[in-house]
Amino acid sequence: MKTKPQFKGLVAIVTGGASGIGESLAREFARRGGIVVIADRQEAAGRQVVQAIRDSGGSARFMELDVRKLKPFQQVVQATVDQYGRVDYLFNNAGILVSGEIAEYANRDWTEVFDVNIKGVSNGIQAVYPLMIRQGFGHIVNTASVAGLVSTPAMGSYTASKHAVVGMTKALRVEARRYGVRASALCPGVVHTPIVDGGAYGRVDTDLTDQE
Repeated sequence: MKTKPQFKGLVAIVTGGASGIGESLAREFARRGGIVVIADRQEAAGRQVVQAIRDSGGSARFMELDVRKLKPFQQVVQATVDQYGRVDYLFNNAGILVSGEIAEYANRDWTEVFDVNIKGVSNGIQAVYPLMIRQGFGHIVNTASVAGLVSTPAMGSYTASKHAVVGMTKALRVEARRYGVRASALCPGVVHTPIVDGGAYGRVDTDLTDQE
């Protein structure tokens, strides 16, 4: 059955759109008629997804982005507005995982995960929220995790970061309502994506994550 183009003319920025959940979000949004901007550190993979979307008749472009930095995020938003005139959705999806018991963590295990999973989300909000307020519409979707709702052993930094994303989204949801802007937290369970193996930037101790 053919999918109705319910997102026709709407514009979405998808961080971490080069693989995993982000790629699936980008492909589906485009399949339903939307325009997708894939923003990711992984340029080659991101451009491959863009080409696949275009080959399927969809509309997409790639912009390189490190979500840990606010200014580049603001530049991606501005470039999107310059080209398309609006941003309807921001999928704050980029994330990394470092597994292991907290007793064995190095300081960088906290810093790397928090910089991407928390600061990356807050940077996205700061970059796009003022625009959405001016527009009077928009939807910010932050990818959290079931680990943001319950405690998960062997993933202390990841669990803490996803709890923060859920809390941040709840606060934003209440504040943004009066501006006509929506905020949601996506909390998937375990999905077999590159992040399960550590992704391009994370690290996973399979001896720990295989334990029940």
